[in-house]
Amino acid sequence: MTTTLPGQTGLTPAHPWTDPSLPVDERVEALLARLSLEEKVAQLSSTWDDIEADGPEVAPGSNHFGRVGDLDQVARHGLGQLTRPYGTLPRPALEHARLLAERQRQVMAQSRFGIPAMAHDECLTGFTAYGATIYPTSLAMAATFDPALIRRVGAAIGTDMAEAGVHQGLAPVVDVIRDYRWGRCEETYGEDPYLVGEMGEAYVNGLQSAGVFATLKHFAGYSASMGGRNHAPVGIGRRELYDVILPPFERVVAAGVGSVMNSYAEIDGEAPAASRWLLTEVLREQWGFEGTVVSDYWSLPFLVNAHRVAADLPDAGALALRAGLDVELPDQRGFGDALVEAVREGRATEADVDRAVRRVLRQKVALGLLDADWDPEPPALRAGELDLDKPASRQLAHAVAQSSAVLLSNDGGLPLPATGRIALIGPCADDVRTMFGCYSFPNHVLADRDDLGNGVEAAPLREALAAELPGVEWEFAPGCPIRDEDASGIPAAVEASHRADLTVLVVGDKAGMFGVGTSGEGCDVEDLRLPGVQEELVEAVLAGGKPVVLVVNSGRPYAVGRFAAGTAAMVQVFLPGEEGGRAVAELLSGAANFSGKLPVQIPNSPAGQPYTYLHPPLGDRQSWLSNLDPTPAFPFGHGLSYTTFSVDGLRLDREQVPTDGEFEVFVRVRNTGAVRGAETVQLYFTDPVAQVTRPVRALLAFTKVELEPGEETIVRFAVHTDRFAFTGVEGHRIVEPGEILLHAGSSSGDTPNEAVLRLTGGQRNL
Repeated sequence: MTTTLPGQTGLTPAHPWTDPSLPVDERVEALLARLSLEEKVAQLSSTWDDIEADGPEVAPGSNHFGRVGDLDQVARHGLGQLTRPYGTLPRPALEHARLLAERQRQVMAQSRFGIPAMAHDECLTGFTAYGATIYPTSLAMAATFDPALIRRVGAAIGTDMAEAGVHQGLAPVVDVIRDYRWGRCEETYGEDPYLVGEMGEAYVNGLQSAGVFATLKHFAGYSASMGGRNHAPVGIGRRELYDVILPPFERVVAAGVGSVMNSYAEIDGEAPAASRWLLTEVLREQWGFEGTVVSDYWSLPFLVNAHRVAADLPDAGALALRAGLDVELPDQRGFGDALVEAVREGRATEADVDRAVRRVLRQKVALGLLDADWDPEPPALRAGELDLDKPASRQLAHAVAQSSAVLLSNDGGLPLPATGRIALIGPCADDVRTMFGCYSFPNHVLADRDDLGNGVEAAPLREALAAELPGVEWEFAPGCPIRDEDASGIPAAVEASHRADLTVLVVGDKAGMFGVGTSGEGCDVEDLRLPGVQEELVEAVLAGGKPVVLVVNSGRPYAVGRFAAGTAAMVQVFLPGEEGGRAVAELLSGAANFSGKLPVQIPNSPAGQPYTYLHPPLGDRQSWLSNLDPTPAFPFGHGLSYTTFSVDGLRLDREQVPTDGEFEVFVRVRNTGAVRGAETVQLYFTDPVAQVTRPVRALLAFTKVELEPGEETIVRFAVHTDRFAFTGVEGHRIVEPGEILLHAGSSSGDTPNEAVLRLTGGQRNL
């Protein structure tokens, strides 16, 4: 029986590339051998056909634009990727699915061999589509210290994307925070590479379990930009790169991630999009990565006009291709016609093109796109229903929001009373979009269109608290805007606080893009003071003398530690998503218990950046050397509960282990309070004498356990000595013999249990 695909004439399943029973490489080579140069390059190119803007400018006189949105032109030889078919305009989900099917049919019809395009979209806080579930930010996910929960999040997001016909998600961000001033802190999993790796791997495994390729961002060094400025150069050394920045990438590559995206920020003068060292030597030759490398948006024109390492777009395309970049997103500037020109002129070889095309075709085979019976209609379109905010997804978003809220301090202010008069003050109390991250659809696409709503049902904290505590007489006063320098509302807020028995003061961020928000991509800050005049609002309300519960809802850690002494309680949430209002209200009322832990520190001083808990001894306070004290108000891993826990009884299964060995650690944790709760037991290590300076303390392992009052359990950590590896004086990753100090407790600053482990044998090179 003959099956004819769109754009094909008389092709049958006997054609090797359409036969799923054949080995992948055989199918790929059979198709590759039949493609012209133009058709090959088309598989490395993309288009963003829901917009008409040309994106960033490129070199003057260049004619390698191609009309964005004109599939007749940009896909005339086929197409590799369709960019953000859902994440660009606010349409009903099924309408997006119908349009995606139409685009796929056109792409296939214009390809001699009927090759469909892969479709990709953003998915940092959920599928970035109108009406899709908005989960808490990645920083909030990290605060759960619960990889199993985040794997479920990834699987739920991947399921939605797969039903919608999307094949690749541009997440997670596994950059390690090095400077809290950086606007993209909210997109990361925090400042510890082990925690980032745990959460990144969990998310990737979840997303890819649904048949959607994940994309690691941003390879590499992006988060260490000078001054915390987006796209600024990175001045770190190779040791910091190998020991802090790269480990999460390496770990998730080993777990089988499908794609990696380059960083915009140059490292020591080298642009990652054109770095053969990064994209080939490290990623592929050292780590064995077999997936695709995709460009961050417009990285190739940036090689011309920002990095100035390419003379023109054909030169940029050739540089990137030779370095190991496979697919240009979001459109065709350095690839497309420019790359064909570069190959014709000898700036790149067709063998370079073939190498990248093989990688792309392997993924299309894995997705079933080359099968003879592949259907361009997304599964949901065939079913006639596409619910992107399922009840189960909302419940999952609620669980993450609740598990990620961090109780910083509590001097009797929480739980809130069920009766009496409470003033609710602050610019984040009644604006539901302050709950969303910068890559949520409302803040990413609809930042200037409040009239279009959010696409999902979401309650601001004001509404949620009124529903949670109906016996309370609430009085609301915003006090000030989030970022505008307008203090005129502060006196009214102070008066409202005076009239109340207690005040809940909610301050923080509203995420956006490129300066539109106070957190998010391109929303960097000079220091860590709260945005606008919110600091004045906090100081004025605290000066009133009434009990104040301070809730900070932000995408980065602000220097609010100095307010702790004047508050009855302090809570930190990191943009907790569509269920954030209800989840936080339940926590404040005592209907639910806090269990979140800080994936970052909360500073005392708004200056003194950059500073993370992974500092060497000289990073500690040295009062005889400097008058500045960098000690945080609340350390990494900190987080309280409505109950109390004891963590003790640290013991090892052995006191000595070879430098290539494993050992086990046992710690007892007990709920010593009166209510059920969850504690995250954290294991840290110190390398007291090493050939290079080492962090004062680094996270080795953690586990989250729920316990009833009076209940106790023994937690076990299995550790390989590879976890003690670092880059030695000769530039190699090593494990060296000697003593390792182990510490266990409830945070990096609360580890009452210690033990000594001796690593024996000779130095081991990794």
